[in-house]
Amino acid sequence: MTGMRWQRMLSMVVALTLVVASLVGCSREDVTDSGGGDAEAVKDPYVIGAVLSLSGTYAGLGEPEKNTIVMELERINAAGGVNGHQVEVVIEDDATDPAKAQAATVRLIEQVDVVAIIGATGTGQTMGMRGDIDRAGIPQVSVAGGTVITSQFDALVFQTPWSNSLVVPFTLNRLQDEGITKIALLYDTGGFGTDGAAVVTDHVAEYGIMVVAEDTFNPGDTDMTAQLTKIKGSDAEAIVLWNAGKEAAIVAKNMQQLGMTQRLYGSHGNARKEFIDGAGDAAEGFRFAAGKILSPESYGTDTESYQVATEFIERYTERYGKAPDTFAGHAYDALHLIVEAMQRLPEGFDSIDLRDEIERTDGFVGIGGVFSFSATDHNGMSDDDLVMYRVENGGWVVETP
Repeated sequence: MTGMRWQRMLSMVVALTLVVASLVGCSREDVTDSGGGDAEAVKDPYVIGAVLSLSGTYAGLGEPEKNTIVMELERINAAGGVNGHQVEVVIEDDATDPAKAQAATVRLIEQVDVVAIIGATGTGQTMGMRGDIDRAGIPQVSVAGGTVITSQFDALVFQTPWSNSLVVPFTLNRLQDEGITKIALLYDTGGFGTDGAAVVTDHVAEYGIMVVAEDTFNPGDTDMTAQLTKIKGSDAEAIVLWNAGKEAAIVAKNMQQLGMTQRLYGSHGNARKEFIDGAGDAAEGFRFAAGKILSPESYGTDTESYQVATEFIERYTERYGKAPDTFAGHAYDALHLIVEAMQRLPEGFDSIDLRDEIERTDGFVGIGGVFSFSATDHNGMSDDDLVMYRVENGGWVVETP
C-alpha cells in the first residue's frame, strides 16, 4: 500500500467515529505483475456505511450490532470479499440522537461515498436519515423495529427486525390467550415507544382487551414510580411496556418496590441480558416476544435456520465471551443481505442496481428469520419468526401458550 493511500486511510480513521476496514490487499486501482508477465488489476473495495448507537440510551443495542459487523466483515473478506472486491464498513455513532444520525448519514454520503447504509439502531434515528437517503438514492437497511420504517413505504428503505406491526399483535394474542382483558400501556416518548404504543391502540380492541391506564416516560428517565403508582390504582391486569432502552429495568424494579403484582409484558427491544442484569430479581416473570436466536432449538434442529444461527452463536461467543442477542442478529442480517445482493450483481453496479437486487431477496435464511422482500414489503418477515419468552432464574425460557 502506498504512503499516500495509507495517510489517507489514517486521516479517515481520525475524522470518522470508527472505520472497520479490510486491510487484506490494496484498494487502489494499481496493476500488479505476478512475475509471468500477466498484469492483474487490484479491485477497489465496496464501501458500506453504518449508523449505530454506540452511546446514549441505545448503546446496549449498538454495541452487539457493531461487534457483529466487525466479526462478519472479517469472514467475508477472508473468503475473497465480493467477486474479488474487499468490503469496508465505516461505522458512525449517532449517540441515540436523530439529529446526529442525520449528520452521520450526510458524512457517509458526501465524504465516504458509500454504496449503501446499515442503520440506524433506533426508529427515530432511522427516520431522521430518510431525507438524505432519498436525496442520495442509496439503499438503507435499518436495524430498528418501528412499524413506521416500512409502513411509510420508501423504495430505498429495508428493515431486518420484526416490526411493531408483527410483534404487537403477537403479544396481544398471547394476552388474550391468558384471559387478560384490561391492560395498562406504558411507553417511552422516543420513536420506537410511540410507534409501538400506536400499534397497540390501533389493534387492542380486536383481541377483546381494553387499555384502562396509559402513561409515558422520556428516554433517560431514572424513576417511573409516579406513572406506576397511577397504574397500580387502576384495574389493569397486566402492564404492556414498549421501549428499547435501559429504562425497562427501572420499570421492573419500581414495580417491585411498589409491591405490584400485575404481569409485565415488554417489547422485542428488551430482548437482551442488559435488562436482566439491570433489573436483578425484579426481572423474574417478565415476558416479551422476540426471535428465536435466544433459544436456537426454536428454529427446529433439523433446519438450515438452526445451523446458520448456531454457527453464528459459536463464532460470536468465542470472539466476545458472551452469546449474541437479537440486536447482533439484526446487524448480521443487514450486512449479509447487502453483501449477498452485491454478489449476485455484475461488475460496475451502482446503488440503484443494489437496491433493486436487495428487493429481489427471496428466502434469505438469516438470524431473525427467513427474509423474502417484494416491491411492497421491505420487512419480509412473519409472526412465524417470533416466540414468547419469560425471564426465569436470571435467564429466559420459551413460554408455550
